[in-house]
Amino acid sequence: MSKISKFFKGGGSAASKGRGGPSPQEALARLRETEELLSKKQEYLETRIERELAAARQHGTRNKRAALQALKRKKRYEKQLSQIDGTLSTIEFQREALENSHTNTEVLKNMGYAAQAMKKVHENMDLNKIDDLMQDITEQQDVAQEISDAISSRAAFVDDFDEDELMAELEELEQEELNKGMRDVRLPSVPSTSLPSRPGKLPACHFTLSHAVTSTRKRAEDEDEMKKLAAWAS
Repeated sequence: MSKISKFFKGGGSAASKGRGGPSPQEALARLRETEELLSKKQEYLETRIERELAAARQHGTRNKRAALQALKRKKRYEKQLSQIDGTLSTIEFQREALENSHTNTEVLKNMGYAAQAMKKVHENMDLNKIDDLMQDITEQQDVAQEISDAISSRAAFVDDFDEDELMAELEELEQEELNKGMRDVRLPSVPSTSLPSRPGKLPACHFTLSHAVTSTRKRAEDEDEMKKLAAWAS
């Protein structure tokens, strides 16, 4: 018996019959088997179509009758192939719908389990006790904040000094340092000689002294020459 015959005759497990219908998993398995069977049928028909088309080309005009028969078979195979395409589309749509329904069922079931678990957890909880507990937590947090503020506050002896007096003392020290610096400053003395009127021109006194030195040196040289001449003449 083929898979399609089993599917349409309601072949299945005794458990599914006893429940009055197949489970979603069983139905999805059947649909996938049918899709696989039809896909193989498609491949077979495509092969036959190619074979009949090749036969029609081979006979051609030499054997018109055989060529026409081949083309007729090709048309029948193409019609069956088109029907299978439509059937596969319908099965695919049905399978996707069943998968979505099964998924939604599982989601709702799990949400129901979670709701029951939350209910069981909340059975041992008293709202009044929770309010009292939150109030105690808030009070302890306030106490902890007060202790932290007390520890981090500045010591009392820090505020014993007057800041205005300290600033006045500081200004007095700065003034003393300024006065001491003014006393240590020495101004340069004023030069006694006048500066030259033009850059590069020497004073008159320097020119006279240089001229006198040159004249004395020349006179001494002349005297040496006269002595040498007198010694040579004698």
